[in-house]
Amino acid sequence: MTKFLKIDGEKINPITYTLKIIEKYPDVKIHVGTDSHSLNDNTRYITAIAYRFNQSGVHYIYFKNNFPKIIDKWERLWKETELSIEIAQILNNREINIEIDMDYNSDERYYSNKLVSVAKGWANSLGFKVNIKPFNQIATSAADYHSK
Repeated sequence: MTKFLKIDGEKINPITYTLKIIEKYPDVKIHVGTDSHSLNDNTRYITAIAYRFNQSGVHYIYFKNNFPKIIDKWERLWKETELSIEIAQILNNREINIEIDMDYNSDERYYSNKLVSVAKGWANSLGFKVNIKPFNQIATSAADYHSK
């Protein structure tokens, strides 16, 4: 399993870490999201697992992926969906309830809106609740922070 990072740079196993969080905070809401940013010759993807504690805020862990630069906007954005669903499925196999935050906009004026129905449909068909912009962007906000 890929090692995720805590904010302090410590490498951790996301399954073990998530199970410990759930044990300590059974009401925690868990969100997975990915954001990307292209720079020079590569495209960086950050996938975050965010833990929403009722009234106590959010904590998250993240993983960085670098790929050769992806020029095609659809392909770059679709990879965000693939990476989020991959991690969500790994966690879900441990019977951990996950929401997927997708960095796609419900407003048709934005290019990412073209991916909403297909990406959301795929994730919903796998049993995941999906959040898109402007609603509930917990994990993708954390991913965005680390993607640049």
